[in-house]
Amino acid sequence: QLPIYGQDVIYAYSGQNMGDMDPHIFAVAEEAYKQMARDEKNQSIIVSGESGAGKTVSAKYAMRYFATVGGSASDTNIEEKVLASSPIMEAIGNAKTTRNDNSSRFGKYIQIGFDKRYHIIGANMRTYLLEKSRVVFQAEDERNYHIFYQLCAAASLPEFKELMLTCAEDFFYTSQGGDIRIEGIDDAEDFEKTRQAFTLLGVRESHQISIFKIIASILHLGNVEIQAERDGDSCSVSPQDEHLNSFCRLLGVEHSQMEHWLCHRKLVTTSETYVKTMSLQQVVNARNALAKHIYAQLFSWIVEHINKALYTPLKQHSFIGVLDIYGFETFEVNSFEQFCINYANEKLQQQFNSHVFKLEQEEYMKEEIPWTLIDFYDNQPCIDLIEAKLGILDLLDEECKVPKGTDQNWAQKLYDRHSGSQHFQKPRMSNTAFIVIHFADKVEYLSDGFLEKNRDTVYEEQINILKASKFPLVADLFHDDKDSVSATTTSGKGSSSKINIRSARPPLKASNKEHKRTVGHQFRTSLHLLMETLNATTPHYVRCIKPNDEKLPFHFDPKRAVQQLRACGVLETIRISAAGYPSRWTYHDFFNRYRVLVKKRELTSTDKKAICRSVLESLIKDPDKFQFGRTKIFFRAGQVAYLEKLRADRFRAATIMIQKTVRGWLQRVKYRRLKIAALTLQRYCRGHLARRLAEHLRRTRAAIVLQKQCRMWRARQAYQRVRGAAVVIQAFARGMFVRRIYQQILLEHKATILQKHLRGWMARRRFQRLRGAAIIIQCAFRMLKAKQELKALKIEARSAEHLKRLNVGMENKVVQLQRKIDDQVSIGSSQQGPRGGCLNFRPQKWSLSFAYLHGANIFSRCSPFQQVAVLEQENALLKDEKEQLNNQILCQAKDEFAQNSVKENLLMKKELEEERSRYQNLVKEYSRLEQRYDNLRDEMTIIKQTPGHRRNPSNQSSLESDSNYPSISTSEDVGLEKAAMDMMVFLKLQKRVRELEQERKKLQVQLEKREQQDSRRDAQMLEEGQTYAVGSEGGTPGPGRQELESENKKLKNDLNELRKAVADQATQDNSSHCSPDGYSLLLNQLKLANEELEVRKEEVLILRTQIVSADQRRLTGRSTVTTRNGALGCEGVTPGGRCAILLLEAQLQAQGREHEAEVEALRAQVEALKEDLDRQQQTFCQTLLLSPEAQLEFGVRQELTRLTNDNLVSALPEGHTLRDLKELVEKLEKNERKLKKQLKIYMKKVQDLEGGAYVCVCVCVCVRHELNRQVTVQRKEKDFQGMLDYHREDEALLIRNLVTDLKPQMLTGSVPCLPAYILYMCIRHADYINDDLKVHSLLTSTINGIKRVLKKHNEDFEMTSFWLSNTCRLLHCLKQYSGDEGFMTQNTAKQNEHCLKNFDLTEYRQVLSDLSIQIYQQLIKIAEGVLQPMIVSAMLENESIQGLSGVKPTGYRKRSSSMVDGDNSYCLEAIIRQMNSFHTVMCDQGLDPEIILQVFKQLFYMINAVTLNNLLLRKDVCSWSTGMQLRYNISQLEEWLRGRNLQQSGAVQTLEPLIQAAQLLQLKKKTPEDAEAICSLCTSLSTQQIVKILNLYTPVNEFEERVTVAFIRTIQAQLQERNDPQQLLLDSKHMFPVLFPFNPSLLTMDSIHIPAYLNLEFLNEV
Repeated sequence: QLPIYGQDVIYAYSGQNMGDMDPHIFAVAEEAYKQMARDEKNQSIIVSGESGAGKTVSAKYAMRYFATVGGSASDTNIEEKVLASSPIMEAIGNAKTTRNDNSSRFGKYIQIGFDKRYHIIGANMRTYLLEKSRVVFQAEDERNYHIFYQLCAAASLPEFKELMLTCAEDFFYTSQGGDIRIEGIDDAEDFEKTRQAFTLLGVRESHQISIFKIIASILHLGNVEIQAERDGDSCSVSPQDEHLNSFCRLLGVEHSQMEHWLCHRKLVTTSETYVKTMSLQQVVNARNALAKHIYAQLFSWIVEHINKALYTPLKQHSFIGVLDIYGFETFEVNSFEQFCINYANEKLQQQFNSHVFKLEQEEYMKEEIPWTLIDFYDNQPCIDLIEAKLGILDLLDEECKVPKGTDQNWAQKLYDRHSGSQHFQKPRMSNTAFIVIHFADKVEYLSDGFLEKNRDTVYEEQINILKASKFPLVADLFHDDKDSVSATTTSGKGSSSKINIRSARPPLKASNKEHKRTVGHQFRTSLHLLMETLNATTPHYVRCIKPNDEKLPFHFDPKRAVQQLRACGVLETIRISAAGYPSRWTYHDFFNRYRVLVKKRELTSTDKKAICRSVLESLIKDPDKFQFGRTKIFFRAGQVAYLEKLRADRFRAATIMIQKTVRGWLQRVKYRRLKIAALTLQRYCRGHLARRLAEHLRRTRAAIVLQKQCRMWRARQAYQRVRGAAVVIQAFARGMFVRRIYQQILLEHKATILQKHLRGWMARRRFQRLRGAAIIIQCAFRMLKAKQELKALKIEARSAEHLKRLNVGMENKVVQLQRKIDDQVSIGSSQQGPRGGCLNFRPQKWSLSFAYLHGANIFSRCSPFQQVAVLEQENALLKDEKEQLNNQILCQAKDEFAQNSVKENLLMKKELEEERSRYQNLVKEYSRLEQRYDNLRDEMTIIKQTPGHRRNPSNQSSLESDSNYPSISTSEDVGLEKAAMDMMVFLKLQKRVRELEQERKKLQVQLEKREQQDSRRDAQMLEEGQTYAVGSEGGTPGPGRQELESENKKLKNDLNELRKAVADQATQDNSSHCSPDGYSLLLNQLKLANEELEVRKEEVLILRTQIVSADQRRLTGRSTVTTRNGALGCEGVTPGGRCAILLLEAQLQAQGREHEAEVEALRAQVEALKEDLDRQQQTFCQTLLLSPEAQLEFGVRQELTRLTNDNLVSALPEGHTLRDLKELVEKLEKNERKLKKQLKIYMKKVQDLEGGAYVCVCVCVCVRHELNRQVTVQRKEKDFQGMLDYHREDEALLIRNLVTDLKPQMLTGSVPCLPAYILYMCIRHADYINDDLKVHSLLTSTINGIKRVLKKHNEDFEMTSFWLSNTCRLLHCLKQYSGDEGFMTQNTAKQNEHCLKNFDLTEYRQVLSDLSIQIYQQLIKIAEGVLQPMIVSAMLENESIQGLSGVKPTGYRKRSSSMVDGDNSYCLEAIIRQMNSFHTVMCDQGLDPEIILQVFKQLFYMINAVTLNNLLLRKDVCSWSTGMQLRYNISQLEEWLRGRNLQQSGAVQTLEPLIQAAQLLQLKKKTPEDAEAICSLCTSLSTQQIVKILNLYTPVNEFEERVTVAFIRTIQAQLQERNDPQQLLLDSKHMFPVLFPFNPSLLTMDSIHIPAYLNLEFLNEV
């Protein structure tokens, strides 16, 4: 290689004009770069020539020149990535041919993007027509693509041992050409360069290994041995074939499936699916097609990732395109690839002719420039022969569509159609070849293989196997959006592996046919797009001339070179350029560019043409060097460069003048400053000398004084030490003697105290034993007396007189109780002598009890208002005492226990979140495995069928059978072995799902147990410190309760007897008098009996309350209760007094509960008013977003709703709500039904007693007395139990009307989640009739229908939100009515009646939960797709604060940032409107509030990640003004969250890194204090992110400075201790784990109404 392409040569050509230096590729590149900067137009460099002429190398040097001259302005090193793409593309797209050792077997067009400062900011690559046939076939002395040989050369490396590769001679796909080596080329060294290029472009090591595995698998696939069978129509592959094993292992596919489908193919008809064997040649062709397709997909994937690495989010100002496309080719055997290559060269030659000849001459004629027309070669007829209607490509596509088209038929059509064309000829000795006369030479093409290469057919079954690969990269290569397979994809996936329903017959699939767009059509379309791109740019041509055909160095063939120059039009171009004007300017552009050369007096004229004429005549003396047209000025070659030189000289002179003046002014300012500084220094030096002399004199005098004082102090210190030592010795001696005397006295005093306390303790212990025995005897005796008195009171309570006394009132009872207490007190005072010690045991309790009883007496005589006030005061005192006791207990609790509990709870929550995230990732993995299961299911279905045999009904029934359980029922025709094979993978997946479910349940149970243990510990701590009041009957509560219950039973029996007596009396009265008032009398008596029963119930409840409180006190401490009972016994309180105390306590508690109920009612009203206010605000915001007509309609609807609610509220009693009204109506309906039943019973009894005749007489009498009353026959009302019934054949119609065809807009104004309620009512009826098949079928069809709807509307946010809310509501209903007590805590009695009775649907709840997770992920994906294009423009580029747009970072060549509003710019209001729309849709559709909070938390995280990543990658937005705009935008988002009550979602916390980044842009960045402030503030940003922002920070004006390197190092030093992740950018695709909390419904099933527009008339209410 000659040394003419180095860095010094690049710098030599940089900035030079086109003709100043020798011709060079760098001169063309510099001219393109200069014209792009000068004219601000896009440029193209078209490199053309024959194969082997050096096009690829020339394009590479051109890109190297642009990378050196226009290097990137940031730290992205984009120019290195652009150059790094060349080794990769050469490795995978270049190969050795007979004419070139490094021939490009594909075309590429690279666009290098530049910003306004003309620095490289990115690049993009487009490729054309990869020669796929070279993968499986090479001619003699040719090679396959370089990457295969490079990989074989590196096979000995340790990381490539698993590829099982050897040398290239051992593989069929790399050894067909013979010699596999190229002289002077080291494949191992080139492979290392290729790997380095992959790493530089950001391809991870794992992806590189996967790429090499795919390439190695292609080599192994070529070595698979295919054995033909004896019949010749089938063949097979040995299962022990090691190459097939390696192929399957490297691609992660199943060996058995690949072995089968390599030798078989599937034929699908309208009624049958056949599996057909293939012959040996067909199998080889299919194998080669698969290898070509795998390599083509890998090639496209690598090109796509290179473009991703070269992509930039910055706005592109202009670009330079470099076209490196295959040159004109002619071989001994020319096929479809050579035809497409030569067709592309024809189009490029036409573009060259059009630009150089046609357009030039047309421009001269239009501008009226004197010009002589030049004849040139026009190749349009040849292009028409190829691409015109019924041309070669059209006939080829038409023959491909024919079912049995052949290459010979296509060749014959060419002969018939184009035999008269001057560019088409038929060979003499062949009927399958044709000749096309191109611009460069005649080329003979062999038609064999044209149709197959144009179709590019690959079998679907092989691609489906690759789709199910366990390696993600292999599966991604063949996804639907990338798949180019000719066959259509399989049918949709089932709902899940557990509850899939198999259809009656396999889904109809299309047969293996061609693409809708053939390869030739695709190539023609891409070539037209390339021509449009080239025509829209300014072209620059590089013609590569091949010196000889023998590939010899320094050997030049003149005839061959002249032939190439003439063929590519270079000689014609030289002739045109010599006679033409290549440069041209419009008058306006010329005047604006060169007005600096115009003299001042010439500028007074207003005619720009006249000015331009005068300027040119004065500057260019030769008039032949330029011409004036109508709108442009034309220049000959070199004149524009001469004008540019004059302009640069004029600017240089002006610059020198300005620099001279400024430098003189700066020197004068410097001199004045130095003079003032010298005078100031002299003044300060003289003052300093004077002050130093004075200081010396002062120090001398001070030294003398110090010496005097120091000597005096030393003498005094010596005296003080001697005196102090003597005093200390005396003090210690005297203290020692005193302490000895004190110790002896102290020991004697302690012995006396010990004797005194021991004797007192012995006396007290004896006294306590005696007192305890007396108390026990007293308690036993009083308990006996109390039982006797209680029995007497019970006997008295059964009498009728006692019932009358109960209605007198509480005042007489309180007076009687007071008298009894006074008597007991007097008796107790007489017994005070022997029990004096006992009375003094707790005098405070006795005084409180007495005061309480006395207060009760006074309380009974007060007015009602005074009683309420007294009760409220006492209630407040009791509450204060309770709070004080609780505070004392809590203060005594240990802080360590509380802290440990909090830590354990946090740890358990964190583990639960991690487990939930892992589970949701497994749900995603499960959906990927469904594709693999579908492939296996189709394969087993095909195996079960017999080719050529039509299924009978028995076969169809066997296909219809599908179950969700491990046991599978099949027909008699299909054996158990086939059924087991069919469900093998299904059972594995089911087992895995169950294991995950059990693990999740175990973790949940552990968490619940831990929470229960914490709650028990807290309760025990509270019970240990709590004090209780004195009990009444703590000893034996059991017998009292049994007696009360027996008494209650007796009262009920008495009531029944009373009812019978009343009924008998009424019957007698009717028989004797026959009056119509008998029935009313019966009802009155029944009402009185009910009132009596209610009174008895209240008394029983009061007594039960007393017994329960006694039981609680007994459980807290039996010894404490016993002691307290004894103390009461000592005090002399009788059982009657204790009952009075308890009754008064019950009344006080009732008053307290009423007060608390009133407070709760007031709070509920306040909350209702707040909700109403929020709802009105939300309605107002929604109304503002609507059109005027919609606002009017919405306002009328809201007014109707308000008036309806007001009417309902006005009809309510005072202090009641709508919910109270509904409950009241339900109670009244229950009572009505109950009374009707009782009335029917009584009427039946009356009829039995009197007989039919008496009834007729009674009716006649009644009619005679009430003549005006109309008698009607009423139908019996049938109560709706909240169930819906339907026939089994109507299930498909139900799913279609309720799921598939349902639109969310149809349910506007109805109950939210109505489909979920209807489905549950259908499930409940199936459960009611115990039909498990109906439940299973309905749930399975529902889940499958929802999945189909979501797949169809995968970009509809409203539809996805609608089904997410309905799926969650159906899941909540299955939990709420499952019968599990954990989910029934908030149910009403009516709702508990609607629970499921027979089936446990726990497994279906898990399936619905998984479906909800998938719908939630789709909802987030849709919302992110809508918001992501708005984020960068709205958050960083839009001018949300007016006036800051002018404050932009300054740059070179007038660069402007991307903040300029364009067609795709968005403002922050657009994001807020979109989020308002999302929030409104989710709220209107009844989505749970917790899920809405999680949705907006995820969206705000995405906004934070995208905005911060763009901030970290863009230098033009890292400024103070952007920080101000960003902080304002974040505050607007926070305000929106507060306005929507979403601040509890955690969305603000996700914006914390972005907030800190905005503050970092606004802080000072100079001093170490500023560095400390930044480190303490930016806690959510990593060290790399902080340093990156500081490096990218750009000053907004000349008064601000850049961040210094020293300041950045200070920041790095202070942040060294942080353990930040190494990742610079945030993961914008990260998704938080979603949680669906249980949210029970307040509605009952029987209150739901089904609208008529749902067309569900076939549903019957049960």
